Parts: sequence; structure tokens; C-alpha cells
Amino acid sequence: MLFNSLHFCLFLPTIVVLAWTLRRNRTARTALLLAASYYFYMSWNWRYAGLLLASTLLDFVVGLQLPQARSTAARKLLLLASVAGNLGILLYFKYFNFFWDSATTGVELLGHSMPDLTHSFLLPVGISFYTFQSLSYTIDVYRGSLTPTRSFMKFALFVSFFPQLVAGPIVRASEFLPQLERHPAFSDDEAQRGLFLILVGLFKKVCLADVLAATLVDRVFAAPGSFGSLELLLAAYGYTFQIYCDFSGYSDIAIGAGALLGYKLPINFNRPFLAISIRDFWHRWHISLSTWLRDYLYIPLGGSRRSTPRTYANLATTMLLGGLWHGANWTFVIWGAMHGAYLSIERALGIDRKKPADMGAGERFIRRVVTFHLVVFTFLVFRCDNIVVFGDYLARLTALDAAQTAIPVLFFVALAVAALTHFGPTRLPEMGMDRFVRQPAYRQAVILTGSLALFTMLSVPNAPFIYFQF
Repeated sequence: MLFNSLHFCLFLPTIVVLAWTLRRNRTARTALLLAASYYFYMSWNWRYAGLLLASTLLDFVVGLQLPQARSTAARKLLLLASVAGNLGILLYFKYFNFFWDSATTGVELLGHSMPDLTHSFLLPVGISFYTFQSLSYTIDVYRGSLTPTRSFMKFALFVSFFPQLVAGPIVRASEFLPQLERHPAFSDDEAQRGLFLILVGLFKKVCLADVLAATLVDRVFAAPGSFGSLELLLAAYGYTFQIYCDFSGYSDIAIGAGALLGYKLPINFNRPFLAISIRDFWHRWHISLSTWLRDYLYIPLGGSRRSTPRTYANLATTMLLGGLWHGANWTFVIWGAMHGAYLSIERALGIDRKKPADMGAGERFIRRVVTFHLVVFTFLVFRCDNIVVFGDYLARLTALDAAQTAIPVLFFVALAVAALTHFGPTRLPEMGMDRFVRQPAYRQAVILTGSLALFTMLSVPNAPFIYFQF
């Protein structure tokens, strides 16, 4: 079920009404939301709900057993079971074919052969998100920073909560489980703000991201050799804003849907293309993943507390795995390696330590321009299907050829609107939200109806969110 589908437009209001009808009965409300979440997930492919349930059961049992373990060895064994179970499922369904094919290619170059053991299973939607989310729970319980819940139903809802199940934000148990312990209090203001966020997210997805993809980006990346340098450059900018509008749009809808149901989900984006460094970019882009990698990978590896070479190795390892998390392709590994290299260079030069308040307006502007174009460059390899296509793209881009086709005006309109909404005044989104909330109900209804009509007219058939594949 896609957020930008009629199915979801009927599903969400139904669940919101039923959930608030049951607000005085927390057990019934939790059961309803759990059933709705599994229905939401099973509408894609009902068979893979078993994987979601298996991960949930494993970490719920491990969480209960950890405080009862009498020795450090027993606690470590329980944690290992959680890590092996979650990552084992993820590795098999998402990465086994990639690793096996890579190994087969390497062996064949040496003149030998290997049997074909690859599988034909579909990649379970959202598996990277819910495995990380569930795994963080057992790690927090193991560390003693979280008391395990004794309610399987509440824990299962935490893992499967439908607004953020498929593409985040990645939510911590410490953020979500306490909300299930309280009786929800309906807030008209929060509900309206949630509705506004949903409209903003749909606008980003349907009117900007999908339009950028359909008018230029998809066809350029499909055959870069058929286009001139100008089209390739514009497609690079177009994809950068496409992936931002697509992913931040999903997060907006998820946060808005959570607010309609009375739950607060963490912010996932903070105007990332205004970053003054790559480190600052990762403080603004996919925040729930970057903080997860920091807390559960980078810091346990030693962070910056060890020697300088070890710190650089920790940065490289974290970003390599962060890149691989996005997909089973060498392009994602290279993308992560590039960001790891950027971060290491910034650290070596001391670029990451200077605060914006200590810079003049000119320096901030230059650093933002440079950081933005470094991000655009890395997104090229992120988007290309393989390394060969990436090489063709760069060769054609630097050839300085004239445009080969007419570039649709609609592409320029979508790109300009995306840039203006991102680089515009910081208060602009909040001002729009406040203005919407202050409108009488009939005007809000008109805005909602008109927006949905516009989204329907511009909607591209079969256009899932980009991060569904991760």
C-alpha cells in the first residue's frame, strides 16, 4: 500500500476514526493499530509478514531474558542471538545474491567456477528499517539503558507501526513505547499540523519528485550516452532534489499520520542542502539512520576516542556499512566510501570543527555551495545502476556536448519549486503550517480537496517511494 494511493487515502481516515473511538481502552486501541499495521504490510505481500513477526518474537524474548541472565557470558549470548537472527534474515534476503555473485565473478576471473546458489525471493519491503529498529531495542536493554516491556502487543506495535514501517524514520523504543503507556489525548492543533504535514509530503512526492523523475531524470540515467552534458548536469541536480523530496516527503507523511493517531515520531530531515560540511550534512539528512549508525556502530567501534588512524578507520567502516545498508550493489558501497573519505578529510583539515557562528556570510555561502556539489556528485554513483553506467555518465558529462533533446519546461518548474522550498526562509514551512491551522474547518476542507485533486491529476502510476527498495 503506497502513501500516494487511493487505498491509503481510504485506509488512514478509517484507522484514525477507529483509533480515537477506542482511546479509553488502551488494549483495544493497541490491538487495532497492530492489526492495521500488519494489514498495511501484508497488502504488499502477505507471505513476508512472517519475517516481521519472527524478528519481533526474537527480540521480545531476548529482551525479557536479558535482565534474568546471571552471567556476562549469558547476556552476550542472548545479544548475539538477536544480532545473528536479525542480521541473518537481512543478509540472506537482501545481500546473499550480491555477495555470491561477487564471489562467483572473482572465482571465474581466476579460471574456476562456482555453483549458482542465488535465490529468487523478492526483497521484503522495509526489512532494513524494521530490523535496525528491533535490533536497537535489544542493544538498549543489554546496555541497561532501557527496561524491557512485558507486553508483546505493545512491542509488536513498536516494530510494525505502519506510518514509519516501510521507510522510517527509524524509531527508538525509548521514544515510542512510553507513548503507548499513556492514554492518548486528542489535540485538534496537533491533528491539523499532522494533516498539513501529510499534504506537504504528498506535494513533495507527487508534484516534485515524480515530476522530476518522469520529465528528465529517469530517461537520462537509463541511457546517459544518449544525452548531452547539459542534460546530464540538470539530471544530476534533478535527482538530488528528487531523492530529497521523495524521502523527506515520505517522512513528512509518516510523522503527520503518527500525529493524527496521537503519536510523535522523530524528525528525519533538516534542510540538508544548507549543510556547511559533510559532517553537517549527516546531521541533517536521514537523521534517524545517521544517529543509529553513530550510537550502535561508530561509538562501539571506538568513535574518536582512539588513535587518529583508528578514528579514520571507524569513520570509513561506519560509512561503508551505511552505504551497503541502502542496497546490495557496489554503487552503494562506493557512495558510502566517498562519504567516509569526505568525513576523514574534513576531520584531518579541521573543517568539521568550525561552527557557523564563527564564519562570515561569505564563508558560509562558499562552504554550502561546495558541500552541496559534493553531495550531488555522490548521488550520481548512488543513482547509477552499476559502475559502468557511472563511468559512462562521468565521461559524457565532462565531454561538454550540447543538449541532444528538448528539456521539458515542467522539469524546470519542478526543479525551481523544489529549490525554492528548500533554500527559502527557514520559517516558511512553519508559517505555512500556522496559517493552515488558523483556517476555519471549511477552508481546510477546500484546501484538502483541492490538494488531493491536484495530486490525483499529477500522480504517476506505479511510482513507489525510492526508499521502499532499501
